[in-house]
Amino acid sequence: MIDHLQYEILKSWAGCEDGIHSNDEILDWVDRLNHTTEVKINECSIYDSDFWFYDDYNGEVLNRKRSFFSITGIRRFVNHEFINEQPIIIQPEIGYLGIICRKINGILHFLMQAKIEPGNVNCVQISPTIQATKSNFMRVHGGSLPAYFEYFEKSYRYDVLYDQVQSEQASRFYKKRNRNMILYVNEEIDVLPNFKWMTLGQIKFFMKIDNLVNMDTRTVLSGLPVWGGVNAESEKSGYLRKFFHDKFLFESVFKQNLNNDFPEIFQKLNDYKMFRDVTAVFVPLNQLVEWKADQYGITCKKPADFCVRYYDIEISGREVRHWTQPLFKASGSAVFGLMTKVENGIRKYLIQLKPEIGSFDSIELGPSIQWEASHVSSQDNNVDRVFRSHMDNREGYILDVVLSEEGGRFYHEQNRNIILEISPDEDMVLPDTYLWVNYNSLNCMIQMYNCLNIQLRNLLSLIDL
Repeated sequence: MIDHLQYEILKSWAGCEDGIHSNDEILDWVDRLNHTTEVKINECSIYDSDFWFYDDYNGEVLNRKRSFFSITGIRRFVNHEFINEQPIIIQPEIGYLGIICRKINGILHFLMQAKIEPGNVNCVQISPTIQATKSNFMRVHGGSLPAYFEYFEKSYRYDVLYDQVQSEQASRFYKKRNRNMILYVNEEIDVLPNFKWMTLGQIKFFMKIDNLVNMDTRTVLSGLPVWGGVNAESEKSGYLRKFFHDKFLFESVFKQNLNNDFPEIFQKLNDYKMFRDVTAVFVPLNQLVEWKADQYGITCKKPADFCVRYYDIEISGREVRHWTQPLFKASGSAVFGLMTKVENGIRKYLIQLKPEIGSFDSIELGPSIQWEASHVSSQDNNVDRVFRSHMDNREGYILDVVLSEEGGRFYHEQNRNIILEISPDEDMVLPDTYLWVNYNSLNCMIQMYNCLNIQLRNLLSLIDL
């Protein structure tokens, strides 16, 4: 294992200008690829596809190989009460989201890919080293293996900094998970044209630019083990403190004992799982009361967060260059927010229990705010109202950036990500499903599966030192 792991991570995190490529050079590289890569994406009829079809008898959208994914209907019940219904993606396979890192000129660099997904709002985004479904690396599509796949296939040869199966968007996928990995490789690697080495600080800097760093990069890097059991009073913490501009974050990372947060967190999670009868039932799309399926897609009969459309796609430079597929098309932008405060010299973050229709184990921890596009102010609770007041008055903003969701299944879904600080004296009565926690508790829980949802993990990846 890499020596002094926390030190190397934090040094790279602070190294916004220490990469072997400058920030301007990387931005020019992405811009050049955007202008030289041919992309044609148009809505079409499912009848235009010789691969995808709508099975009206079973009420599902699938392809002739029964591979990749399918779309069916789902209804959710809690304690036998109907909650909602919608189309949902069924993709039970576990794919790879992985990043290779190594030390170059004494600083940890991460091998990042400039990748185009059909649903990306701006074509090229900074992506992990590997971003592959099981169908990709089993070559179901007939294309070539993803670049650098052999490193992850034979990960036992390298130091594994992070390896966990994590959830995808449970409002769109049913129990979908991917294997998030970070490998430390102590050897020279041939860098292909669509890849570049970047420090963690550079990637964090690019995360502040709208729609530049993709969702998969954010979820993987959120799992970097920063805490690692180092105590704030130890001699080792002395050379870590220098990397922090936010002294309250340092205390939140290294000072607090995990036992302060964990009993309450797991009590709330386990109470929900134990005392609520949560049931998700698959139903044919043609039996959904509020949705209509036709040759052009699946549409809700009332305002909804998304619809499904079929697309004819042509992208140069990919394993397969021309294909058709359905994509979930966003109807607007969601808002994901993380509130923070300093209490007794320690930075804390407000999280909530967030049940969703496709959650692997019925519920995960989510951010302070998770408003889908259809959310309106009349639905606000106490936390929502405080957050909305700060938004309206532009108070306490630490970060406000628009970032894309997964472009392989979603079309032009970009959401607003906000981190804001409130006063410790803010008058806010928390609902029972919310709690304030330390950064080290969250960082530790990302090392476990199915604890933090993807919206919370993505917001944690945006935190700066």
